[in-house]
Amino acid sequence: MDWAKHRRRKAAAKMHLRLDLHSFLPSFAVVDTAGQQDNKRAREVCATIQAGEIVVFDKAYVDFDHLSDLDAREVSWVTRAKDNMQYRVVKNLTKGHKNIMKDQIIALQGKHKGVKLRRVEAWVEVDDAWRKMVFITNNMEWSPSSVCDLYRRRWDIEVFFKQVKQSLKLGSFLGHSANAVRWQVYTALLVYVLLRFMAHLSDWGHSFTRLFAVTRSALWERIDLLALLKSYGTASGRFKVIGALNTAWLPGYAQVKT
Repeated sequence: MDWAKHRRRKAAAKMHLRLDLHSFLPSFAVVDTAGQQDNKRAREVCATIQAGEIVVFDKAYVDFDHLSDLDAREVSWVTRAKDNMQYRVVKNLTKGHKNIMKDQIIALQGKHKGVKLRRVEAWVEVDDAWRKMVFITNNMEWSPSSVCDLYRRRWDIEVFFKQVKQSLKLGSFLGHSANAVRWQVYTALLVYVLLRFMAHLSDWGHSFTRLFAVTRSALWERIDLLALLKSYGTASGRFKVIGALNTAWLPGYAQVKT
């Protein structure tokens, strides 16, 4: 992969993906080399975000100039704070919330001196173990637990990638040129969207993995795929397709009590 040289003996491509956590559908993707820093792609990935929407992203995408631009566009965002972030505490907010250690209004120091953000330090359960995490956001009205819950929703993207890699076999590539890699990634995403659409039409009550298996087994048969999916199985599966309409909302979305 000469087009994606990363280190002396390694090449790497990276996909920057925007996932709609209400529908669990991909809405924007960029496939490029891994040499460029993630925050350089943040503006491109968030270009079509509308006022009133919420963006949740990993701290690798933190660019305070871009975050200020999102704030000016009335877009709320939540991310994790970098360990070397320089700031001073302006005001301490709510206290007494479960697992919330600190809830503060801060002002950045250094290059972005004076920019005010909200900092929430909390204990978060990850893989059955409690870890201390620090989150930052531009929204001053949410409860601190809502800030934590919003970021935890970002971890659902790992479930999405697991489904795409394992079910759609995106673990190996048929070609290694830039176009070959991009077309295989985009094709996998399109297949995923089409399968989710079939799941919606058929009121599919099982997992995405089973949906893919049933569809693949019927591709070369002259049968009505939608009728097959509607009649498949009599008992609902243990794992439902994530992002169904009846689950497309974030529970526990409370305002700060003053």
